[in-house]
Amino acid sequence: MSSRAPRPISVAELDLDAPEGPVLAFRPAPGGPPVEPGEVYTLVRLRGRPAATVVGTVAEGEDPAEVLAALAGRRLAQAGPRTDAERLAAARPLARPDLLARARRGLAPPRASVVVATRERPGQLARALDSLLAQDHPDHELIVVDNAPRTTDTHDLVTGKYADRVRYVREDTPGLAVAHNTGLAAADGTVVAFTDDDVIADPHWLTALTEPFAADPGLGCVTGLILPARLRTPAQILLESHGGFAKGFAPRVYDPAEPPADEPLFPFTAGSFGSGANMAFRTAALREAGGFDPATGTGTAARGGDDLYAFVAVLSAGFRLRYTAEALVWHHHRDTWQDLRNQAYGYGAGLTAYLTATLVRRPRLLPALLARVPRGLAHARTITARRGETSEGGVPGEHGTHHHPWPRSLSRLERRGMLFGPIGYAKARARARRGRTAR
Repeated sequence: MSSRAPRPISVAELDLDAPEGPVLAFRPAPGGPPVEPGEVYTLVRLRGRPAATVVGTVAEGEDPAEVLAALAGRRLAQAGPRTDAERLAAARPLARPDLLARARRGLAPPRASVVVATRERPGQLARALDSLLAQDHPDHELIVVDNAPRTTDTHDLVTGKYADRVRYVREDTPGLAVAHNTGLAAADGTVVAFTDDDVIADPHWLTALTEPFAADPGLGCVTGLILPARLRTPAQILLESHGGFAKGFAPRVYDPAEPPADEPLFPFTAGSFGSGANMAFRTAALREAGGFDPATGTGTAARGGDDLYAFVAVLSAGFRLRYTAEALVWHHHRDTWQDLRNQAYGYGAGLTAYLTATLVRRPRLLPALLARVPRGLAHARTITARRGETSEGGVPGEHGTHHHPWPRSLSRLERRGMLFGPIGYAKARARARRGRTAR
């Protein structure tokens, strides 16, 4: 870690009526402690809609809403003028009395199944389920997949506290992708959404994540915004300072028929599409694409890559993918240095494991992948090397600002993970085959 460890940062939400104000609401992040003097990381909303993040210093005795609103106004002004359509969208409040009107237009969000895979974390799971039960989506079910449980704690929680509101499904084979496939098989929604047990979902999350499917029959996947729920430890702050899980606030559509000009490695830079803690698929599209590769993901030797594999699988099947910041979850980053080391290694391993899985299961993509390998390796090396660059002390702000130096030891771990990923995938795949033979 840096010799000058960052101090804890408050996390808050600020809702403005317009970029120049006035303030409609100011509050701590969901479930978080009150805002304290010092650095404050703030989600800025425009009449409910996520629009930007700012970080400001609030002195003792100052009004944090006033200080942060001034910063937010400058940040939003830097974003440039909006189109008329964007202004109209930003002016529409998120409290959704217009659901009935949408239904009359045939644009009501489709029925959704929400899958949460978990293992031995009942306290975190309860917090996530409480937020998922508060969704404004008009027609959805919740499914908890208990993955390779060692105790009955998760079963007892779901069938006790959440009886008749949450479905419990047990999956004895360890691995996040296996658990997600079990949830996919159990889902009866037109759309199946996935999130983790360490998030708090915004009340509008599921509606925002599923509405695009009603308007676009060719849409196979939607991903959303992930922001930090807490920034209390150096590990949490360092992760967020180097991008965290956020993908920004600009909407984006990825279409395999029209590859984006600014992403020459498309679709193999799947990490830019979104993250597994906030993703939804058209159920039929994900099933058509073969679901998740069971030899990827947390809980396997591959360490990760299950979400990246699924994104590329759906795009390869000809479906579009959309990113929207309106679908927001607050993520509880792991809080220790060892957690961050494990995460760095897992990122590297998951990246090359998912690429290996793509080659093994979709060999027709081999020519396109090989053509991109030199640039892809250079891109990956640049990402890890850039994190090691020294910069002035600071706090998380926009995605990838690198205010806190990324230790070279973590970059080395990521690269070691990249080397191990194909081996880990092969081990996980062999184990999966042995498991099927044994049954």
